[in-house]
Amino acid sequence: MHVLSVSSLKGGVGKTTVTLGLASAAFARGIRTLVVDLDPQSDVSTGLDVQTAGRLNVADVLENPKEKTVRQAIASSGWTKVHPGKIDIMLGSPSAINYDGPHPSVRDVWKMEEALAIIEDEYDLVLIDCAPSLNALTRTAWAASDRVSVVTEPGLFSVAAADRALRAIEEIRRGLSSRLQPLGIIVNRVRPQSVEHQFRIKELRDMFGPLVLEPQLPERTSLQQAQGAAKPLHVWPGESAQELAADFDQLLDRIVEAGHIPVPDEGPQAH
Repeated sequence: MHVLSVSSLKGGVGKTTVTLGLASAAFARGIRTLVVDLDPQSDVSTGLDVQTAGRLNVADVLENPKEKTVRQAIASSGWTKVHPGKIDIMLGSPSAINYDGPHPSVRDVWKMEEALAIIEDEYDLVLIDCAPSLNALTRTAWAASDRVSVVTEPGLFSVAAADRALRAIEEIRRGLSSRLQPLGIIVNRVRPQSVEHQFRIKELRDMFGPLVLEPQLPERTSLQQAQGAAKPLHVWPGESAQELAADFDQLLDRIVEAGHIPVPDEGPQAH
């Protein structure tokens, strides 16, 4: 089971929509996927069309990562009404913020790793939608992860934020989890006509080279629309949605390659 954290150090760069886009690509390809909603805003749970009533959530798991709790916090996504496949979510909760202190204990940092170990035979890919900060929740996610992708947008502070995230990943790799590596930087919400955006992307490439992942994701409303309707991007109508779906397929190729993830010969929607 390959675990990828989707992180950003500042809110508002579309980290959750990127998580949903990658989940949609994995689902379209028939990869058994679990999405963990560690962002207290819990938007990814909404986007995956889940009924939360009467279920436990990620805050309960962080409190007590025992098998019964972990299983009760995981629900099947409503996306499976669209076509068959396995896409589940460990439900998010605003209460997760209670576990986001600046100085987590070593015991606390390993709780997500402990929880995921219980179900590791059941999924090929886990995507963790992280909180947009470097506090305990993100560290807990990274300790459980094989790779981290850093989501940024091509703005003035993007290089500084990406640099800070990559340094933090290195710090966790050295101090806590030697298997952790950066997958790379996903540049989101790009306006190809913007001179400023092109300048910032060049700046990112000059500084981080091949860690800047291809393709960069253009700013499109189709992803927000699919998210708002709680549908996977890959079945959303329209040319712009399909172009964006193809971009996410390419990013997924990189994840599959990095994690040696088994891909069914024919996914439910083999392209």
